[in-house]
Amino acid sequence: MTDQSVQMSLGNQFQGSTKTGGKSDRFAAFAHYFLAAIGFTIYADQVCPLLETLSPFLLFAPIALTYPLRVLLLVRLQKLPYERRIVQQFKLDIGLFISAGIGLVVTNLIAYDSLWHSNAKVLVGMAMLGLFVAVDLALTAERQLIQELVRKRYDLELGQHFVSFAQKFNMMAIAIIVSTALVLFLVVNKDLDWLLTEGIHKGADSARNSILLEVLVVMFVILAYSIRIILSYTKNLKIYLTHETQVLTAAAQGDLSVRVPIASQDEFGHMAQGTNAVIGHLQAYQQELLTTRDVSILALASLAETRDNETGAHILRTQRYVKVLAEHLSHHHDFVSELTSQTIELMYKSAPLHDVGKVGIPDSILLKPGKLTDAEFEVMKTHAQLGADALLVAEGQMGSNYFLCFAREIALTHHEKWDGSGYPRGLKGDEIPLSGRLMALADVYDALLSKRVYKPAFSHEKAKSIIIEGSGSHFDSRVVDAFIACEQVFIGIEQQFKDEEGAG
Repeated sequence: MTDQSVQMSLGNQFQGSTKTGGKSDRFAAFAHYFLAAIGFTIYADQVCPLLETLSPFLLFAPIALTYPLRVLLLVRLQKLPYERRIVQQFKLDIGLFISAGIGLVVTNLIAYDSLWHSNAKVLVGMAMLGLFVAVDLALTAERQLIQELVRKRYDLELGQHFVSFAQKFNMMAIAIIVSTALVLFLVVNKDLDWLLTEGIHKGADSARNSILLEVLVVMFVILAYSIRIILSYTKNLKIYLTHETQVLTAAAQGDLSVRVPIASQDEFGHMAQGTNAVIGHLQAYQQELLTTRDVSILALASLAETRDNETGAHILRTQRYVKVLAEHLSHHHDFVSELTSQTIELMYKSAPLHDVGKVGIPDSILLKPGKLTDAEFEVMKTHAQLGADALLVAEGQMGSNYFLCFAREIALTHHEKWDGSGYPRGLKGDEIPLSGRLMALADVYDALLSKRVYKPAFSHEKAKSIIIEGSGSHFDSRVVDAFIACEQVFIGIEQQFKDEEGAG
């Protein structure tokens, strides 16, 4: 979730980017008004004898002339937040259609002394078309708002005025049904009057066909608008549910960085807010667990190192060497599928436990200042198996755990050699897990550069020549190539985490 300052910044950018509206918005509104003018012309011709006598231009003009007024009035709404602008745009569109209807009624009263039921039919038709147009344009604007919010990574602030999506849909469905029934009643009423006056002279078949044609035309107009609005509602519903589903799926798969965009002042906005809060709590809890794990690892690894001639900086350096090698080899065709970002991170976190088995080695051997005897060295070599066994016990208690699996691999195999002469199991070549091969080079490099009571610290060039000499025998040659490619990074790590004077 973005913090308040970032949200305010994004909010300002968001409002600024939508001040003028896109060309697609203006074209959609123009098309709606144009088609509505045609629809009203058809409607008026079918429901009222007086309106039927008017020229198509007089029926078309009221709605057509309100569109330029709409463009001018929308400019005054640009200072509002976009979500509030949608509501005001909805009211504006309905108001313009009703105003156009009132204007036509006034004109008819003055010019033709029109009857009340003719005027009522005008207002009903205009209100119905205005509702259809306003709802569809508002739904279209809402979809564009969602896309803009997702692109800007900005969330709406949920206010006190909660408008239920289900309630809005119910009201629209009721309005469609009532409008359809009312218009059909007006059409049938007009046709019955016509049938009693003129249609009776045309014959039954001709009169029936004429009435059916009028009903069909009006039904086509109403159904076209109704289907359009239902599909528009469905699109918006699908967008909300898709975002919610995608985020929940990603969270279930372990990605807790995802969030649902809060893009509506209804159930879906509150669902998104609740989902984000739950994922945020899970993320915080997971981070706390990971932090606890990492601190425990370092504490345990440091404890093991305090019993040895190693230093705490050895842990920090070697785990970074492993990560550098792994990241470089992740582009190698032999390892691209194995070295994912998650795998590399797990290797990096596990590396400090490579010598945890040394806690089981007697001090007389572990802290001996001189060279170990053959017997003592055999005891020393057991630290790899001891560490792996301890981690295996932990793995058994916790169940399948990738982190402990890598830690156990590294502890067990970081002293194995590519030619099979290593310990504790004499593994050879690709039998050695990649994590162990990376740790082997990192551990040897750091040991060569570190001062010990039985040897001075070697230079980087000296250590490099020893590692190159061991390519294909001690080390995997591909890992050695990665080391050579990254040697400047190794030098930087060694300088950054240098041992304190006198350590070793």
